[in-house]
Amino acid sequence: MPILILRIRSFANTNMKYIFIFLLLIHGLIHLMGFAKAFNYAPISQLTRFISKPLGLLWLAAALLFVVAAILYGLKTDYAWMVIIAAVMTSQILIVGNWQDARAGTILNAIIVITIIPFAAEWWYVQHYKRDVATGLRQAMGAEVSLLTLNDVAPLPEPVQRYIVYSGSIDKPKIRNFKIEFEGEIRGDTQSPWMPFTREQYNVIDPPTRLFFMKATMKGLPVSGYHHYKNGVAVMDIRLLSLFRVQYQAGREMDVAETVTWFNDVCLLAPAALIDPRIQWQSIDSLSARATFHHQNITISATLFFNSKGELINFISDDRYYVTGKGDLQKERFSTPAGDYRNSDGRIVMGYGEAVWKLGSGDLTYGHFRLKSVAYNVAQ
Repeated sequence: MPILILRIRSFANTNMKYIFIFLLLIHGLIHLMGFAKAFNYAPISQLTRFISKPLGLLWLAAALLFVVAAILYGLKTDYAWMVIIAAVMTSQILIVGNWQDARAGTILNAIIVITIIPFAAEWWYVQHYKRDVATGLRQAMGAEVSLLTLNDVAPLPEPVQRYIVYSGSIDKPKIRNFKIEFEGEIRGDTQSPWMPFTREQYNVIDPPTRLFFMKATMKGLPVSGYHHYKNGVAVMDIRLLSLFRVQYQAGREMDVAETVTWFNDVCLLAPAALIDPRIQWQSIDSLSARATFHHQNITISATLFFNSKGELINFISDDRYYVTGKGDLQKERFSTPAGDYRNSDGRIVMGYGEAVWKLGSGDLTYGHFRLKSVAYNVAQ
């Protein structure tokens, strides 16, 4: 049933996209009337005022701007909203000059502007994320990284060694950063509907950095979320239409929680980085080990579980904070069962994972994550 609902919503969103594209095209083509009248290409009785040829060219420019805007919007180009705003401004100048005949076009311009505001807001919001990414990657750049060897992993517990070898990391460059792209569904509790999302994320190993930008859909409306964890300080900021905050968390508890999440990402998607000297390992048995990570006066721990092939199949920590229905933060058991291992950027990593809270009321699976891509030691 959740998958069916997501497909229906996706179909509805796609239809709305095509309707908006159609609106841009029709509104743009209407502006050709002013161009045709100025150059006497056709009798245009709807426009009663004289239109000079220079103004006729401006009518043509408005038409072309709307057509280009429709194409860019259809291609999901980041800057489409800028072209749309330019088209609307040009259109409205012409409408004001021909108010008696063209004032109805103001309604269409208003609809277009209201529709495009969330896209413009998201663009500005994404710029904050991109600036942080550029800064984080610059901090991670340095001397050429050396290759990971069997000697590097020898001090680690046997199942961790086997996992790193299985991942294909031996004789490959050590990891200083990685970029992830996911898609999936999230929800707040078992009674809430699943929200489809896409996510782009950059992690830096030293200093520990996690920059996570998510785009989701809640009740048909776009939601953007930016989690940033930089050198021990974390903020979660979720915004409806990229404008209105619906959830915001910061402070010591959030710093600890995001340290767990950063370490979880490293364990699942950058096994070569598990040689980091800030990680203290404790052997448990042939299929599990306990790790403790310390950074910036924050210490977190997790138990890693592996199968006989060497795959990491679960990560469990009691140090992450859960946001209650009242907005409070309290520690609960957090786990990320994973599987579907595949080759990505030359390494074997998990292709599917879940995020699960073990609450007093029962387990809450609040996220499904499907890996689209992962890349290591990226420059952008």
